[in-house]
Amino acid sequence: MDEDRSTIPPPRSVLRTLADLTKFRLNALVVLTTAAGFVVASAMPGANRSWTLLGWCVLGTACAAASAAILNQVLEAGPDARMRRTAGRPLPTGRVRRVSAWVMALVLGYAGFAILASFVNLLAAGLAVGNIVLYAAIYTPLKRHTTLNTIVGAVTGALPPMIGWAASTGELTVGAWVIGGVLFLWQMPHFLALAWMLRDDYERGGFAMLPSRDPDGAITATASLATSLLLVPVALLGVHVGAAGFLFALVAVVAGSGLSLLSFRFLRERSHARARTLFLASLVYLPIVLGAMCIDRGAVSVEASLRGGAANVPLEPVKEPPLDA
Repeated sequence: MDEDRSTIPPPRSVLRTLADLTKFRLNALVVLTTAAGFVVASAMPGANRSWTLLGWCVLGTACAAASAAILNQVLEAGPDARMRRTAGRPLPTGRVRRVSAWVMALVLGYAGFAILASFVNLLAAGLAVGNIVLYAAIYTPLKRHTTLNTIVGAVTGALPPMIGWAASTGELTVGAWVIGGVLFLWQMPHFLALAWMLRDDYERGGFAMLPSRDPDGAITATASLATSLLLVPVALLGVHVGAAGFLFALVAVVAGSGLSLLSFRFLRERSHARARTLFLASLVYLPIVLGAMCIDRGAVSVEASLRGGAANVPLEPVKEPPLDA
């Protein structure tokens, strides 16, 4: 008897389910920031500038990020079903069974570690595994108990560019902490603006997000403004330590000032419209600033060079030593 093809989901449906389960759009940002960390670090003295190494780094980090995303959804299947924003995810709708999701998460987590440990280095592999644990075992349960979960979540978002840095240099020098700091601070106005718009939905899900515990939004908006203001000096540290040049500094000042202005307007008028404008601006800020850092990477002065910077050096393929005749 022929198989009933009506029970087989179409390929597009399968791909959509996989994309939803692994939070494809969110983890695309993880991949991009990882690559940015690698590219910026490639200007450091002694860094590995291999395109092949970058590819392995991105692949391993993507697997680890997908593993963390699936574990998060397994643990939050109940709350997700109560929220309008997440009710259509694979687990609440039954498109994927919980046990299947568990298995997929474990396989991807192991694959990410194996790829990074085998083809990159143990530091990058350790950071990736640590990020899975931090995201799934600490950040995820904290979301139901304390508004401080956002800070832990921002740490998980700051680690991917540091993984890229570690992949290229084999260590976490000051520049890695600077680019990680920029990602950490950026996430605060970015997420707080989003959480303000979705505060009722987060309340339905039982999550202790700051905006759902801050009725008039004063604390939420103040935190957004404070972290936006800090983005400028922290980003400029990249020039001081020799990780980026003056063009990047100009872009960082303009972009950070713009984000701070929008955060200030959100503080003065705590409305959905102001929060949405701030959220959209944060989406523009990150690629512009990281792009400028990648283009204008490396030291711009003798002093910066002595602190560990280097001239802007393009990525290059690995050159194998010639074999003796």
